[in-house]
Amino acid sequence: MTAPSTAPASSRGGRWIQQWDPEDETFWKQTGEKVARRNLAFSVLSEHIGFSIWTLWSVLVLFMGPEYGLTPADKFLLTSMVTLVGAVVRVPYTFAVAVFGGRNWTIISAGLLLVPSIAAFAVMKPGTSFATFLCVGLLAGIGGGNFASSMTNINAFFPLRKKGWALGLNAGGGNIGVAAIQLVALAVIGASGGPRVLLGIYIPLIVVAAVLAALFMDNIENVRNDTGAAKDAARDGHTWIMSVLYIGTFGSFIGYSFAFGQVLTNQFGRTPLQATYLTFIGPLLGSLIRPVGGWLADKYGGAKITLYNYVAMAAATAVLVAASMQKSLPLFVTAFVVLFSLTGIGNGSTFKMIPGIFQAKALAKGLEGEAAVKYGRRLSGASMGLIGAVGALGGVGINMAFRQSFLSYGSGTGAFVAFLAYYALCFALTWAVYLRRAAPAIPTTAAAEAKPQLSYAEV
Repeated sequence: MTAPSTAPASSRGGRWIQQWDPEDETFWKQTGEKVARRNLAFSVLSEHIGFSIWTLWSVLVLFMGPEYGLTPADKFLLTSMVTLVGAVVRVPYTFAVAVFGGRNWTIISAGLLLVPSIAAFAVMKPGTSFATFLCVGLLAGIGGGNFASSMTNINAFFPLRKKGWALGLNAGGGNIGVAAIQLVALAVIGASGGPRVLLGIYIPLIVVAAVLAALFMDNIENVRNDTGAAKDAARDGHTWIMSVLYIGTFGSFIGYSFAFGQVLTNQFGRTPLQATYLTFIGPLLGSLIRPVGGWLADKYGGAKITLYNYVAMAAATAVLVAASMQKSLPLFVTAFVVLFSLTGIGNGSTFKMIPGIFQAKALAKGLEGEAAVKYGRRLSGASMGLIGAVGALGGVGINMAFRQSFLSYGSGTGAFVAFLAYYALCFALTWAVYLRRAAPAIPTTAAAEAKPQLSYAEV
């Protein structure tokens, strides 16, 4: 097997790998694994900072006291719109990898993070209008797109048997950016610093991430832009089923990351400093445990782990409802941190399911070997962007649900009841589509009927 070449392609500039076959075990052991792990490391760094910038306003709103003239409803609306932009840009970011190359797009997307950071630095002061804060906050949404491009890029580097671990580690390392910016904010608040100090820390880090991507990452030549893959993924029912499930896991993670601090300040009367002492714990654990969710899915099957995880998420949410009604802060924080951890496990298991589903469909169509691998990689890469975008919309729904719950009831209890019902729906959907014994495995062709089939329960 020829080792991958990093010589530039004749028609395309940059650092391009001409041959890449991670499913070949000899190639993987000799050269592939080292290259893939290096790209994973620097992809995680860029995605990590992207998450920090995306969730920047969940921290900034805690700095914004009465002198800023914003109501709790204004702050929930602001963070909801930031989440919305982050969800929408995930679609074009997914396909940007194939247009520009994974390395090249990582450089560009990291550099773009300077725009919302510098803009926020300029306007972050009392007297600025809510409309201005909203417009600048919308810019921060581009940080949410880094996840989609990073996941699509890393999906191409690793073999199917390693995707659960690799995608979980990639996403988990990125998700930690949520907790990281909250920890940095805690230090800044504790030192009596202002929001511009926080921004001043992150602006040079963005530059570092872009430079390191340029120095150490690679593009894969055979990952081509394929608009047909996007159309095929959008037409496939599994893309939308997995989107619903991902709303329940990642939508919960990002939604709670934006809302946790505001719930503590508005419902339990915590000061910004007191809230920040608590808010980073949930996102940190939810991020760290995400690779564990991927590893468990690799070992036991993504569908099974996802199903049981939704049971646990529903139980934790029921405890949150009780804690909210009893106004018990210790029980509330404990249950919320547990729920964060469960969203991390579910994030890992659901994303492991995606390549497995399309690989199984390839086998059901009668494809074998490299043809099956290419089919699975093509559709799973395209579907990840769509699923990631729809899943992130769950964060919008969570913040809007909290906003309405506080407007209607003065607490987040109503929102938690709605989330509990949604987790029950996700449980039923996972069981009915991917685990129910009576359900057919994968739609088969006549040519594939005689071949061993990979059932949904194995993905």
